[in-house]
Amino acid sequence: MLKTRTLAAAAAALAIAACAGHQHGGPGMGGGMQRGMMMGDGPMAMARLEPTRGNGTSGMAMFHQRGDTVMLHIRVEGLKPNQEHGFHIHDKGDCSSGDGMSAGGHFNPGGQPHGHPQQGPHHAGDMPMLETDAYGNARLVAVLPGLTFEGANGIVGRGVIVHAAPDDFTTQPTGNSGAR
Repeated sequence: MLKTRTLAAAAAALAIAACAGHQHGGPGMGGGMQRGMMMGDGPMAMARLEPTRGNGTSGMAMFHQRGDTVMLHIRVEGLKPNQEHGFHIHDKGDCSSGDGMSAGGHFNPGGQPHGHPQQGPHHAGDMPMLETDAYGNARLVAVLPGLTFEGANGIVGRGVIVHAAPDDFTTQPTGNSGAR
């Protein structure tokens, strides 16, 4: 039997500055993050990605918790074609500002420097790069060790941000990944 719980958590937002020419009808960013149980798959959380003011990018991020790791599946549409974009989980699920700045900095409960998520020290919220195809779409599946849904490394209630530029995984504290 499948049991589902819904947790009204903070919103997630997609913030992208590189979508010139696309307009969004209003400043309302973020959708409710929902959490529940999937049969045989463990807890799941979903975040609807919506554009910042002046942009038209959208998508969906799904997180599945499996033990002490989280599996991410994300699809994003309306980005600049053939480009890499920095992608992070941010501290706050507050996506009320039109520029995405209300989401705060990168999620970093361990006080680590910014870095590549598969190499050396890094923020818990540092994610792999999103790479778009010729149509401006990006899809990514990644394993995120050390993250959970609740507790010190919990991601439920946090913001999801896609940035306008690639992440250099070096510049502190943001990776020089540009506008949200």
